[in-house]
Amino acid sequence: MFDELLKTVSVDIATVRAIIQTNEQLRIIIFSKASATKPELLENTEFNSLLKAVPDELNWQVYDHCAVVTRLYAIYEKFVKNLISDWLALLPYLVPNYSNLDKKIQDTHQEGVGILLRDLKNNDRFDHLSPEKVVRSLFSAITDNENYELIPDAFTLHKQNLRKEALEQLFVGVGIKNAWEWVINHRDIKNFVEEVRGSQNTAEGELKQLVKYRNEAAHGLSLVDQTLGTEDLLILGDFVEALCKALAELVSYHVISKKFDIGKAKEIGTIRHWLDNIKVARAKVKEVTLSIGDSLFLVKENCSYCQLVTIESIRDKEVAKDQVEITDEKDIHLKFDSDARKGLSLYVIE
Repeated sequence: MFDELLKTVSVDIATVRAIIQTNEQLRIIIFSKASATKPELLENTEFNSLLKAVPDELNWQVYDHCAVVTRLYAIYEKFVKNLISDWLALLPYLVPNYSNLDKKIQDTHQEGVGILLRDLKNNDRFDHLSPEKVVRSLFSAITDNENYELIPDAFTLHKQNLRKEALEQLFVGVGIKNAWEWVINHRDIKNFVEEVRGSQNTAEGELKQLVKYRNEAAHGLSLVDQTLGTEDLLILGDFVEALCKALAELVSYHVISKKFDIGKAKEIGTIRHWLDNIKVARAKVKEVTLSIGDSLFLVKENCSYCQLVTIESIRDKEVAKDQVEITDEKDIHLKFDSDARKGLSLYVIE
């Protein structure tokens, strides 16, 4: 549902990984004793020019550390703001009357508008806004105009780094509770904590470390008392990517819940058994027509799961079909383009 945002995160983190690995390989080449004895390198003009410009190895590692943690935090923070902006853009369609929004959303919005009106002229961050636009959007909302707009800046005025508590508060302000509970139960986060970290740290601890490293880097190299090696920097990138995916699925789940409330989403069944070796689900399905190529959401709140999948094959009573029309509840086998698990609910979205 937020594929473009996640794609941007993935591309950005892949670039960070490539830079980390490139710099590490350069250090190995430049500072290894073997390189110093290779005539082909010593006679290479470009290599010799490179040697003259290279910093000492320790300072290079410190700069890499600072650049990477600063960039990873920026990727994470930007993703959160863009995700919330997309959610707020959808809300007027999901809840057409502003007065029917969660009271916490209304309170955050109105308080945020007040702060914006006070700070617009004194903060370059709000150059894209005008007092007229802000006031007009508030008036449109509180008079229950069907085309009301929620200006994202009114909800993202946080001054704290996005550690667990600040992140939770940000999502509560836009009507999404228990964000961190969803994060720690998400399969990618659980896999990171258990398999990558061996349960020696928590998701909250990982995020605290990222913020700590970022703050040290932002306030001067003299404050950096620990630098992460290449492998640890790569792992930190994996954590940020997993965190962003978990948050995207959290908001996707809330979009589906809102659509369900207004009849724009329908629960059509449940996965009764998952055949992991062949990636096929046996699902009990009702009142739907399904075709190869159709997309479904696999959802389960208590295990933090909300994933869009595409149907690759259908078998009804062991007969392969391109399409199946189901009136009464029955079991069918569905192969998806992604993993699934037993107990997930199947949703179709209009």
